Amino acid sequence: MAMAIHLDSEVMKRGIKSPVTSKRGLAARLKYLMEKKGGPNAMVEAGIAVKPKTIQNWVDGKTVPRPDNLAKIDAAYWALKGHNLGPRLKELLGNEGLGTEIEIYPVDQSQVPEKYKREINVRKIHLKGDIWDDFVDAWRDDDVQMLDEIWDEVLNKLDSNYDSYTYVQHVGFAVPQ
Repeated sequence: MAMAIHLDSEVMKRGIKSPVTSKRGLAARLKYLMEKKGGPNAMVEAGIAVKPKTIQNWVDGKTVPRPDNLAKIDAAYWALKGHNLGPRLKELLGNEGLGTEIEIYPVDQSQVPEKYKREINVRKIHLKGDIWDDFVDAWRDDDVQMLDEIWDEVLNKLDSNYDSYTYVQHVGFAVPQ
């Protein structure tokens, strides 16, 4: 899941910066959802059950969605943005077969009593092959089981002390622009 959380943050860097609660942020999200293929479906999947006229009033700025609908609009936007970025993310992370290096930061042990602390270092591993395609697909589909299987595969590549990295503080990798 740490890899998925990091990818979420990478996608958010490529999305609308204004919050959905601002006029600009709402208008930009609605425009994206209305103009992109799959946008109306993303809205339905997010639970937005309103008449087309209501959506048009939101777009025109005549009315403002209730807070629960604002959250659903935001969720629909990010789900569609992630879906649409999927092929590009696969391409970037796959890096023409060269793959991408990740850094695995172990769990913070600052609150662990001294006698129970272990020496666990930041680990770097280069991931190549179809793992990135599988990862992006699992991330887009919110397939927790597949994400866990991929994480297990990553840990197995560490060879030694991999159990120390089952739960981690953070995973970092650079998604090229």
